[in-house]
Parts: sequence; structure tokens; C-alpha cells
Amino acid sequence: MIILFIILMIAVFGRLLGFAFKAAWGVTKVVFGLIFLPVLLIGLVIAGFVYVALPILAIVGIVLLVKSLVVTAV
Repeated sequence: MIILFIILMIAVFGRLLGFAFKAAWGVTKVVFGLIFLPVLLIGLVIAGFVYVALPILAIVGIVLLVKSLVVTAV
């Protein structure tokens, strides 16, 4: 009975742990996409590093454009 309890407990909490990692990854993507990246780019422009901020902005824009085209095609 104890072995069955341990196996079922690992199954339940293993799924919860997996869900927690997925949720944390989703929250991290939102935080970086909506808060960190714009603040970083604005900070770079204010500090005078436009030549660094512009390529980062271009790369992110190209990646998002390609991602949206791939998602639309599928």
C-alpha cells in the first residue's frame, strides 16, 4: 500500500511540477517581452548606444516577423 501511495504521489506532484515549470516559462517570456526588452532598448538609446540598440531591435523584429509567417502558414 505504501509503494502504491508513493507512486501515485510522485505521479500527481510530478505533473504539478511540470505545470509549474510551464507556467513559470510563460510568465518569464511575458516579463522579458513586455518589460525587460523595451526598458533595455530605451536605456541603450538614452545612454547613446543607438548602434547597439538598433541591431537588437532589427533582430527581434525579424524573428517576430518570421515567427508570425510560420504560424500563419501552418
